[in-house]
Amino acid sequence: MSAKKRIGIHLGTTGGASNAVERAVEIGANTFQIFSSSPRMWRAPKVKPEQAERMRELRKKHDVGPLVIHTSYLVNVCAQSDEIREKSVAAFRGEIERALAYGSEALVLHPGSWKGLTREEGLTRAADSIERAIDGLSWQGTGFEILIENTAGAEFSLGGSFDQVAELVARLRPVAPMGVCLDTCHTHVAGYDLVTPDGYEETMKQIATTVTFEAVKVWHCNDAKAARGSKLDRHEHIGEGTMGLEPFRRLLNDKRFAHSAFVAETPVDSPDDEIKNVRALWALVK
Repeated sequence: MSAKKRIGIHLGTTGGASNAVERAVEIGANTFQIFSSSPRMWRAPKVKPEQAERMRELRKKHDVGPLVIHTSYLVNVCAQSDEIREKSVAAFRGEIERALAYGSEALVLHPGSWKGLTREEGLTRAADSIERAIDGLSWQGTGFEILIENTAGAEFSLGGSFDQVAELVARLRPVAPMGVCLDTCHTHVAGYDLVTPDGYEETMKQIATTVTFEAVKVWHCNDAKAARGSKLDRHEHIGEGTMGLEPFRRLLNDKRFAHSAFVAETPVDSPDDEIKNVRALWALVK
């Protein structure tokens, strides 16, 4: 993978996951994100070897990467319910196995909800669950990392602040290759300021002292339908929400994130929306 700017979008996998590589190339993206199975079902089929091989071949041919995989929405590694937690551990292990089969560099995980527990108990459960899920798996030399994503800051969600994300990553670093995924919409609605020039620099200072710049391997680039601090996770097309274009222009040209991939998770209301949002991001690169 060459060291150029990496911009892409979350894509569907109809007809086989490897088709997403061709779709990425078609819309001008050189990185992309997928679900490795249905995000709303616990059981997932095994990766077909021919799909994994084709994924690797097409990515190499077109210089597309990193391949980011988003963990199923059902996984809640800090769940109070033992049944949900056990299912989450098994499902997350499956996510890692599929990510490794496809040659993915990054697996994004929402830390989950600690409702019914204290935040400290939630953090401990999350770290323990992830440690159990990865037990015995091998990824030496693959470049693979688990990325903890910041959340929109809802009352019981783990990861609504940078320091919570940093704390979970720090607990897990001894046992797994860990990094961070920051979402612009989540950051904005959680109350951080990415919009004003002064606010942006203040937010960068907070990133520097918590998760650190080098740990941020992926930015989810999403405008927001809701106001800053609202805690409402509603994504909007780039430049059409309460954030506007400037935060994305700053991020894409911020040398502190030269190593990061920028992946949109914007709405798909019409067939042209994927290409529209990818082009909107590329247009901001100086």
